[in-house]
Amino acid sequence: MTSKEVSKREAFQSKTAGWKHSVPVRYVLFLLFVVLFYLSLAPKLLPERYNIVIGEPSEKEILAPVQIANNKATLKAQEQAAERQKDIYKIVSIRNEVLISQILDRILHLNQDDQVSREDKISIYREELPKRVQEYTQNYISNNKLSSTYSDSLLSEMKKRIAEQAYHISEETFIKIPRLTTEDINEMKPVAKDIVARLMSDQVVDAPAVRVKVAEQVNSSMLSKRISREVVQELVRLCITPNNFKDDEATKEAKVEARESTEPVYIKQGDVLVAKGERITEEMYNLLDQNGLLKDEVNYWPQLGLLMMSLLLGFGLIMYMRQSEGAARFKYNNVQLTMLLLIFLIAILSVHVVNILQTPQHPYMGYLAPIATGAMLITLLIDIPLAYISSMILSIMASIILNSHQGQIFDFYFGFFAVIVSFVSIFSIHRASQRSTILKAGIMVCLFGSITVLTLVLLNDKAFTQSNTLYAIAFAFAGGLLTTILVVGLMPFFEVSFGILSALKLVELSNPNHPLLRKLLTETPGTYHHSVMVGNLSEAAAEAIGANGLLCRVGSYYHDIGKTKRPSYFIENQNNMENPHDFIDPKLSKSIIVAHARDGVEMLKDYKLPKPIRDIAEQHHGTTFLHFFYHKALKLAEEQGVEPDFTEQDFRYPGPKAQSKEAAVVGIADSVEAAVRSLRKPTVEQVESMIEKIIKSRLDDHQFNECDLTMRELDIIAKTLKETVMGIFHSRIEYPEEIKKPKANDQNDKGRDAGEPAAGVE
Repeated sequence: MTSKEVSKREAFQSKTAGWKHSVPVRYVLFLLFVVLFYLSLAPKLLPERYNIVIGEPSEKEILAPVQIANNKATLKAQEQAAERQKDIYKIVSIRNEVLISQILDRILHLNQDDQVSREDKISIYREELPKRVQEYTQNYISNNKLSSTYSDSLLSEMKKRIAEQAYHISEETFIKIPRLTTEDINEMKPVAKDIVARLMSDQVVDAPAVRVKVAEQVNSSMLSKRISREVVQELVRLCITPNNFKDDEATKEAKVEARESTEPVYIKQGDVLVAKGERITEEMYNLLDQNGLLKDEVNYWPQLGLLMMSLLLGFGLIMYMRQSEGAARFKYNNVQLTMLLLIFLIAILSVHVVNILQTPQHPYMGYLAPIATGAMLITLLIDIPLAYISSMILSIMASIILNSHQGQIFDFYFGFFAVIVSFVSIFSIHRASQRSTILKAGIMVCLFGSITVLTLVLLNDKAFTQSNTLYAIAFAFAGGLLTTILVVGLMPFFEVSFGILSALKLVELSNPNHPLLRKLLTETPGTYHHSVMVGNLSEAAAEAIGANGLLCRVGSYYHDIGKTKRPSYFIENQNNMENPHDFIDPKLSKSIIVAHARDGVEMLKDYKLPKPIRDIAEQHHGTTFLHFFYHKALKLAEEQGVEPDFTEQDFRYPGPKAQSKEAAVVGIADSVEAAVRSLRKPTVEQVESMIEKIIKSRLDDHQFNECDLTMRELDIIAKTLKETVMGIFHSRIEYPEEIKKPKANDQNDKGRDAGEPAAGVE
């Protein structure tokens, strides 16, 4: 690679790195967060206002910003429901058979009194019989027990109706009654009582209509005398009264209940309230005024309040990110912030879509919102702690967007539900190792979402009916499934678009059946084994300093894939064969050795492996110096008696140097593994000394200048590598006689990995 090409690439990388960590770009992204919060909440909190005049045509079409209560239509529906409500009637039995029995007893006693003349008896009956009926009914109605059972309006209606439908006995009957004997009266009494009881057993609203049936009942009785039948007919008619009365108070209550149970009439969100050019009527004006859609005067306070809310949400997010790794550093780069912004956008849009389907009659549809999608994506793609704070912000926004109660800003039900399902999703997926983990997390969201809804129902059972409860639980369960579908579908998009290597993707790439790993195993088994060992070492070291251990492991598997192009030129693959470097020019050997990094990157590109893996393959050697081939070239020039036409720079890897902690750790582990394997009888002191020499050599060679490794982290890496090496190679260290290896000098001279000596100076 020419110096011009190197400079171009360095310039491009510098620009890219600058964008990722640019402070101005970061501020722009945070401003976009605030704008997103404002625009997302504005439709719910800031409906558009209009300047209109009654009688003038509307300059624009006015749509309902949210579902608006149509009070006039609701009132009309309530009145119609009240009109359809029938009058309430109640049956009140005054025991008319007792009344007829008392009247016949009175007739019996008076007829038996010989001291009273016939004419006096007729006068007494004419005056006393109607009065007795009136007194009996009034006394019965005034009874305390009856007064406590029925309303005053019903009792008044009873008196009125009984008085209006009172029967007037014919004058002829009063003349016949004194002629009745004791035997006649005793015969009449059971018949009269039975007829009255039978006729009064039904609902009697119209007493005259029931009295018509009396003659038929009497004629079919066992009374033989004509006079008895005639008198009984009149007395029974006298005792027949209404027993089914209209209850005005109950009727009013029923009408009120009918009005209250009438569902409000709503104008749906997006429906046309006023068409463009339509003249504004007073009714239209009042409807707009009642729902706060008139621009009576300029009022910027709601806008200011929403702006402050958006700033507070954004400020909380910023402060968490700033404090997550100390005030002097910012943990997340701009690529991650851009991805976070997009995840917020997707999550909020999904809530708005569900809000369109939600109605005041069916508020439980809000539980369908896949609010846990954001939490799961942030957990998988960025960071677990960031997922928790983001879940809180998204839950607050969901409680506003899904709120269907006018006069309230937040809906506690949806806010609490969103927090629970988001936290459950984070806990369920934070150690995801395969795609099926997303499905398991989705099932957990389904279950806990349903349990949360049931909990809220039990706390406030008046707000839910049985059917609504079942619907709410079903929608919460469906929301968990929808969350799973969205996460599974969006993960590849984020991984490809942002070059993100999620834990799930890394586990997939570590599968030995991957074509490149199978190629590495079959064509270069020595390199494959070396790569696996480097993976073990680098993963332990990376996790010790808080870097991505899984990325180091998988990156190590692929870091030497370029050696498959010329496997015999690398010492670990030279079994029972001569070293070809012994017979070629050292400059050519150098070119072959350094080419494996470039060849590996090209192969990884062909197989579309993510950039972080390619970066490790390209950067794990950095710009290290190939001492062996340089000195061999010097010796050859000296033997030929010519001046060297090369410099040390010509015998260095083209780089670039490690740009990340992971690439630097893999590079160190690569050298350590190669060096330790070259020792015949390693001791703890030798291993520790060798690791320190390798790290010091790279540090002195400025190989860590472009990554953010600290001296403290290098010490931790050295200590971790020593412990891991002793664990991996303990059998060789304990029983060195079992393994016969070539002399260390031979290994060093020929070069193990790219001509590196065991001491790690190359």
